[in-house]
Amino acid sequence: MNVGGVLLWGFVASLVVTATMSAGVGLRLSRMSLPLMLGTMFTPNRDRAGIVGFGAHLVLGWLLASLYALAFESWNRATWWLGAGIGIVHALVVLVAVMPILPGVHPRMASEHRGPEPTNQLEPPGFMALNYGLRTPLLTLVAHIFYGTILGAFYRL
Repeated sequence: MNVGGVLLWGFVASLVVTATMSAGVGLRLSRMSLPLMLGTMFTPNRDRAGIVGFGAHLVLGWLLASLYALAFESWNRATWWLGAGIGIVHALVVLVAVMPILPGVHPRMASEHRGPEPTNQLEPPGFMALNYGLRTPLLTLVAHIFYGTILGAFYRL
């Protein structure tokens, strides 16, 4: 595995996916802030949560870039379209599997099965993160296609 490629292009791709998702929040395409969602897993301070979550998302991006690299290595090639294809699968796993179970592991997120606690909690994302807006799944899909395309286009075996 090309560790330098994973570190460099995983970092770049993670920045792009985070910026794309954050731009979607700013443009009111979605209410899902990944840095806030991840950061509040580690701190109740919402001002600090964005910074902590941004760092956590970069680390997750590096770990996932390693999985993309392993796929590229097993296929003996890395192309933008292979990366985009993995990005589609990645987005679908996040939307269909991870988002619905997130309230079960997130200490500061309400559940769809019980009401909010007296403390301020995040809204559960629900299936395909639709609780954060109808365009959230599309934005998530586009952001992860960008992620995979960057890795596939620039990662070298």
